[in-house]
Amino acid sequence: MVHVATTDQSPGAAPTIGSVRARAVSVPLRRPVIAGIGRFNEWPLVLVDVCLRGGTVGHGYVAPYRAGSVGAVLAEIRDLGSIMAGASAAPHDRFLTEAKALNVVGAGGISLIAIAALDMAIWDALAKEAGKPLAVLLGGTVGPVRAYNSNGLWRHEVSTLSTEAADLAAEGGFSAMKLRLGSERLADDLAAIEAVRQGVGSDIDLMVDFNQTLGLGDAIRRCRDLDPLGLYWLEEPIAYDNVRGYADLASKVRTPLQIGENFYGPRDLFTFLQAGAVHYAMADLMRIGGVTGWMRTAAIADSSGVQLSNHLYPEISAHVLRVTPTAHWLEWVDWALPILRDPIVPGNGHLTASGRPGTDVNWDEAAVAKYEIMPTP
Repeated sequence: MVHVATTDQSPGAAPTIGSVRARAVSVPLRRPVIAGIGRFNEWPLVLVDVCLRGGTVGHGYVAPYRAGSVGAVLAEIRDLGSIMAGASAAPHDRFLTEAKALNVVGAGGISLIAIAALDMAIWDALAKEAGKPLAVLLGGTVGPVRAYNSNGLWRHEVSTLSTEAADLAAEGGFSAMKLRLGSERLADDLAAIEAVRQGVGSDIDLMVDFNQTLGLGDAIRRCRDLDPLGLYWLEEPIAYDNVRGYADLASKVRTPLQIGENFYGPRDLFTFLQAGAVHYAMADLMRIGGVTGWMRTAAIADSSGVQLSNHLYPEISAHVLRVTPTAHWLEWVDWALPILRDPIVPGNGHLTASGRPGTDVNWDEAAVAKYEIMPTP
């Protein structure tokens, strides 16, 4: 933890950052994540606390997927914390300062992940300091955001998908859910879709995610074969950075393409828009640059008329989607719930922020201690 002495602030100045803390946990998943990137029974989270002068503490977290990457993320966050300590908690200023500090090691990847984690914590602290929910601090209101359930339907035995789909629909009154595809054979993907339809019927909106498993030629064939099935979107059929490939694919399929969870910063969305390579877009708060990066990305989506959904981080997304002009869907996952105190949960297919000050990210410290994997130095 980095501590600094604080001094009096001038009237109208942003609060001062007093200290930064980062630690890591690995939490159990109710249903294992099974995709092209591997199988995960637990999920690593890096937790960040930013303490303002006067004692207000803001919380943020990122999920770097692989437990082996946690150490590098922690190191980068702690390095930035030493720069931020004693500075004003002004998210725009901090975002620019941190980006300049890290551009020599790369503007994306772990650099932006660390910036995003701190940015989310700063915004939470500022909202608490103001006594407002983040959505209200950003100029909006608290209210329901349409959500789909993404807590299952991974690439596992087809015989279980029907029952699992019915369970997912019932958990929060959902009318939409996500299925993962990308099998070697078209027949296996078709069987998975049919199994889900048997479990929930044809009225459920069904998004499908390939997790970048296909090559361009196979993606064109597969997506065309799936076009008649009324799927809501086709997410990341090919490598996320293949801009020309997505532009080609977008011109050849009828079902809208969804892309963006792997965008690092707002300019990635702009690049895809320029190429005509995106129908629907989504942003991941960890990769896009936290709340500050999200707001910049939302402006780009608005200017182009592209609907914007979130990827993961539903607690904070329930706030930022309320101030996103082209807000589309909220992806509901419960992966952080084991370490959250008074978490928000969906109802009637929507997620609504609590109305409490901040972002609705607050730690259950007993659970954090239970699941911590790298004791704080």
